[in-house]
Amino acid sequence: MRLVNHERNAIDLRTTPVHLRLGSRAKPVEGFAWDPEVLQAYSAAVTADGAEGRMVMIFDGDGPGDHWESHPAGDELVVCLSGSVTVTRDVDGVPDRVLLGPGEATINPAGVWHAVDMAGPTSILTITASVDTDHRPRTDTRPTERVGTPGLEEAP
Repeated sequence: MRLVNHERNAIDLRTTPVHLRLGSRAKPVEGFAWDPEVLQAYSAAVTADGAEGRMVMIFDGDGPGDHWESHPAGDELVVCLSGSVTVTRDVDGVPDRVLLGPGEATINPAGVWHAVDMAGPTSILTITASVDTDHRPRTDTRPTERVGTPGLEEAP
């Protein structure tokens, strides 16, 4: 994984996210993968951008999401490009759902647990704070309930 200085070709945001850096700089993330080692290398490469750094990526899918996530470092923008997506946020233990069609967007506030469910083939674009994202498996419990993952109050 490496941040590319000057990409002159088309970038497929489905496989190569772009990191928005401090100083209004954009860098494609070559060799990105949802792998612990690659994610660790990405975090190390962008750590200087802190909470202001953002990852831009397109996700294609069909069906319910398998996890909850939260971005404590900043808000996340979710844009539906095609299909239909429901974004469910856990707001004080109450599900808050928003249905998006093509061209519509929603903002997941910093620190709010949320999940994404796609109805049929769907593409979304996300702009996400690039540090400190947390994931939890999607179960019948709310993401803020203890499911074997320590909460902030339990963290060392």
